[in-house]
Amino acid sequence: MSVLPFSQALRERTWTGHSDSEGAGFMSDLMKGEGTRADYIALVAQHYFIYEALEAAEAAFAGDAVVAHFVTPRLTRLPALESDLGFLLGHDWRAQIAPLPTTVAYVERIRRVAAERWSGGFVAHHYTRYLGDLSGGQFIRTVMQRRFGFETNGVGFYLFDEIADPQSFKQTYRDELDRVDWDDAERERVIDEVLLAYRLNTELFDDLARAKAPLAG
Repeated sequence: MSVLPFSQALRERTWTGHSDSEGAGFMSDLMKGEGTRADYIALVAQHYFIYEALEAAEAAFAGDAVVAHFVTPRLTRLPALESDLGFLLGHDWRAQIAPLPTTVAYVERIRRVAAERWSGGFVAHHYTRYLGDLSGGQFIRTVMQRRFGFETNGVGFYLFDEIADPQSFKQTYRDELDRVDWDDAERERVIDEVLLAYRLNTELFDDLARAKAPLAG
């Protein structure tokens, strides 16, 4: 009986969570052209807090033999997010943004994983965010550029200038997932953490939709 490579099992078993996240009403509206520029800015602001936590967590895994195969400066997003927010909100952008409740929970989860030095958990969040950015994120960038007239300013988060071939990069990433010597129990834990990350993403979109509701109509 053939055994699925871990990367394939991970993708198949988390697909529903991924689809639920992508199909959340807030993102669906934004992608259909029903969302506003303010909606997009609100999304960028929440991304800032998430990536600030995720990229700060990398320090906890310095020298970790597993994490070292996945972390690379080519993926770093925080400087691009800071630049995007400066363009979208002005020089005082930090004073204008605050994390929504789900973002707070998301950040706390990432920090807990880092505090526990759980490399599998960190890779789960790393995988969920960055491979998504290199996949559907590219479509989001194109839609936002067309919808709001952005060139590169405002959508720098989605531009990976140091990754010439995203498809090849993603395949290498998946190959590394397959090479990690996790036992079955640890693989289950990683899959569960990816599902948690997708759930938090979906709940964040719900938060974003509620935050703009009082402005509707």
